[in-house]
Amino acid sequence: MRLATATTAAELAQRTGARLLGDGDIRITGLNEIHHVGPGDLCFVDHPRYYAPTLASAASVVLIDRETDCPAGKALLIHPEPFAVYNRLVWEARPQVQWNDEKQAYTVGAGTIIAPGVVIGKGAVIGKNCHLGPNCVIGDGCVLGDRVTVSAGTVIGEEAFYFKRTADGLIPWRSGGSVLLEDDVFLGPCCTIARGVSSTTVIGRGSKLDAHVQIGHDCKIGAHVQMAAQVGVAGNCTIDDWSILQGQAGIAQNVHMGERTVIMAQSGVGRDLEGGKSWFGSPVQEARKAFRDLVKLRKLGEK
Repeated sequence: MRLATATTAAELAQRTGARLLGDGDIRITGLNEIHHVGPGDLCFVDHPRYYAPTLASAASVVLIDRETDCPAGKALLIHPEPFAVYNRLVWEARPQVQWNDEKQAYTVGAGTIIAPGVVIGKGAVIGKNCHLGPNCVIGDGCVLGDRVTVSAGTVIGEEAFYFKRTADGLIPWRSGGSVLLEDDVFLGPCCTIARGVSSTTVIGRGSKLDAHVQIGHDCKIGAHVQMAAQVGVAGNCTIDDWSILQGQAGIAQNVHMGERTVIMAQSGVGRDLEGGKSWFGSPVQEARKAFRDLVKLRKLGEK
């Protein structure tokens, strides 16, 4: 997420009580977790498994819970609870706001129809000729392009299902990202599109989602993608253009599916998939092989 006002590593060290290593003049312009971090960002790490990739990432400043050599061109902030500091910074950058229906709190384009019961959050931007069905919710800061349909009961931009596991229980991350629905997107009734933890969850131009589809945080759904009812896509997935997900398909987190991928009904995807192919089963196999295997299994009991 981008910060409204940039700060420096030295200023942030003073604010948080962290010990500074490296260049205190480095400007911090954003907060991001490791999957979407870039130059100017602050990232945090508190587990040995992720020390090396985080320190080698594009992050300009790293919150870390142990002293280590500071990579060239970066700054380290040493603090015993990096996650708590990071989460507090996100809360400060995106505080909770009261829901209201004041027109000046959001922007609506010409020709857009808003049905009874619609709730629109502060700073949301709704494009031209959209249709917002009864009782749908558009979260604060979310952006809809032109000619977008959000059907009844659909929720755009709620908090990500993302928790830090601690000895005291599961601590929720504050979601600092947003949601973008590009032009001509259609969302059926009762869909849920989670906002990004630190980036923007994107549904690409012309994509169509049936009823009861769940899209997790930070997903990047390409253009003209179709998803049938009850598809579930976990966080941080990328699904390229013109792909098709049939009913009740489930996609695990961090998966990348290439262009024109077809996932057949009730299949379970737990790994990256090559585009231009059809896939079936749980775990998925290329559909032709999966069907051949099913035929062989049925023949095992035959005399």
